[in-house]
Amino acid sequence: MIKLLVADHHPIIRKGLELLFVTSPHMQVLGSVDNGEAIFDFLKNNRIDIILCETDLPKLNGITALRRLKKEHPEVKTIMFSSQPEEVYAINTIKAGASGYLCKTANIITLKEAIIKVNDGGVYLSRDLEQRFGLGSRISRGGTIYKKLSTREIEVLKLLTIGKKNKEIAKELLINEKTVSTYKARLMKKLNVTNLIDLVNQAKLLEL
Repeated sequence: MIKLLVADHHPIIRKGLELLFVTSPHMQVLGSVDNGEAIFDFLKNNRIDIILCETDLPKLNGITALRRLKKEHPEVKTIMFSSQPEEVYAINTIKAGASGYLCKTANIITLKEAIIKVNDGGVYLSRDLEQRFGLGSRISRGGTIYKKLSTREIEVLKLLTIGKKNKEIAKELLINEKTVSTYKARLMKKLNVTNLIDLVNQAKLLEL
């Protein structure tokens, strides 16, 4: 039996996944949480094989949670189950410690296939993404630019786009404010903008 934890801030997603696996003889959702910090509270008292985790989580975002999971619970595997653009976030979340990335538009069969593959020790990416990176095909403009950013830069950029201040970002990522400012300067240079408003707008445009 593969034991799952769902981490998502949308109640309907959490409940839907619980109901999806309720009759499965091979997979079971042991619980669900609505923020990144709650993942670690849950793991204190429960043994989980795989976490289905959204990238945009309150209190502790998905990528930051991945880093912490890698250190504190290396035995637990994580599949990022997100509505964010695959070509933008998939590779960076894999680098941060995820064992798979799956868009929420995927069907039930694909979801189950991803869980089985990751549980068996593999890494799951969509066939489309594997082909694009494996064959060196041209990817979208947004994907090309995001590929130039480090995982930490992506992390800072995501927090900036949801309105987090330097102090809040520093606290969430466990770094100092000066380091956050350095990352912002790098991001502006790489995305060819000169102020925070344009940086945030550019990031949102690239995701679209």
